[in-house]
Amino acid sequence: MSLIEKKREWLEELYREQTLLPYKAGENIPLYSRELWVVYRGIVQLLTLHPTGDEVMLGLLGPMMPFGLPLTVLEPYQAVALTDVDLLRLTWEEVQQSPRLIGEINLQLTRRLQQTEALLALASKRRVQDRIQGMLSLLGQEFGQATPQGIRLEVRLTHQQVANALGTTRVTVTRVMGDLKAKGFYRIGADRALYLSSQANPRLG
Repeated sequence: MSLIEKKREWLEELYREQTLLPYKAGENIPLYSRELWVVYRGIVQLLTLHPTGDEVMLGLLGPMMPFGLPLTVLEPYQAVALTDVDLLRLTWEEVQQSPRLIGEINLQLTRRLQQTEALLALASKRRVQDRIQGMLSLLGQEFGQATPQGIRLEVRLTHQQVANALGTTRVTVTRVMGDLKAKGFYRIGADRALYLSSQANPRLG
């Protein structure tokens, strides 16, 4: 049993009286001032909006990672199910009463901080190709699964979402993605999933 699976079992045991709430890919997740969500299964995307209406991706959250209004000062702040997800809803009071839960949330917030710093570093790179290669490597590190065919990404972002995250345009992302595919940086498998090659080292450090 993996560490994530063990932690999921612990969450179920700790809050077995609560029902996991499902959201379909593309659905907005409601946010409340005194409540947190914890991702049980799937991937959630956090967003804010520029005054122009353009979306800005703040991060991607996988299993065990928390999010909610108590963890941000941004306005507007949105959470969208990037894949089908199951979420656990907790009040701030429940979190404060569980030292183990507080410890786990602090651990996962460290992961979020590392991811945020990585996204900021990528957005500052001069060459768009370097930004996109780094973005794919980050996705491989956070959500990839090692297979004989390469690192299989468990999440697929649209070219517009990548452009929003990296401060470029969708047209540029499409062109660079085509170049990277031609160079063998990644390929699309028979299952339509994206597989990173061995040259796409998932460690960014």
